[in-house]
Amino acid sequence: METKQSGPIGRPRGFDADVALERAMLVFWEHGYEGASLARLTNAMGISTTSMYAAFGNKEELFRKALERYTEGPSAYLDRALEEPTALDVATAILAGTIRTTTLASHPQGCMGVQSALAVGDSGQEVRDLLVAWRNNGYASVRERFQRAVDDGDLPAETDPGLLARYVITLAHGIAVQAASGVCRDELQAMTDAALRTWPPA
Repeated sequence: METKQSGPIGRPRGFDADVALERAMLVFWEHGYEGASLARLTNAMGISTTSMYAAFGNKEELFRKALERYTEGPSAYLDRALEEPTALDVATAILAGTIRTTTLASHPQGCMGVQSALAVGDSGQEVRDLLVAWRNNGYASVRERFQRAVDDGDLPAETDPGLLARYVITLAHGIAVQAASGVCRDELQAMTDAALRTWPPA
C-alpha cells in the first residue's frame, strides 16, 4: 500500500523575490509609477503577471514595497544625514546624498519618489497619497532635527525650522529633477554650494 508523501502543496516559487523587487524598484525609478507598465515590470522582473500578483499583490502594492526598498537603500542617506552634528552639516549631507544618488551611472537618474510623483493620474490616487506621505515624512524628520538645532543654539533663536527644512527639501527635489534632465554632478554641486552660502549663522 502506497503512502502519500507529506510536504508543501503546489509548485515552489521559481524566482528570487528579492531580486525581482530590486528590478521592479529600478523600473519605477526610471519610468515613474504610470510609466512602469505591467509588461515592462514583469519583463524586467523575469516573471509572469500571475506570479507578480501572487508574490507582491497588485501594481500599487508592488510600488509600495519598491518605495520601501528605495527608502531603506538608495535613499537611506537622509537618515544618516540627520545624525550629523550641526544643522549645516545635516543640510550639506542631505544635498550631497541627493546629488550622489540621483546621478549614479549604475542607476536611473533622478529620484524614484520625485519621478513617480510628477505624473500620477486620478487612477493612481493611492500612490499619490503614498508619495505625499513619503515626502511629508522626510520633511518632518528634517524639521524636527532643525528644531533641535534651534533649541541647542546651533541655529539662531529666530530661525523657523519648518521653513528652513522646506528650503532644504525643495532644493533636494529640485536637484533630483535636474539630475533626471541630465544636469551633471559638478553643476549640481556648484548650485548646492551657492544655496548653502545663505545658511543662517550660529
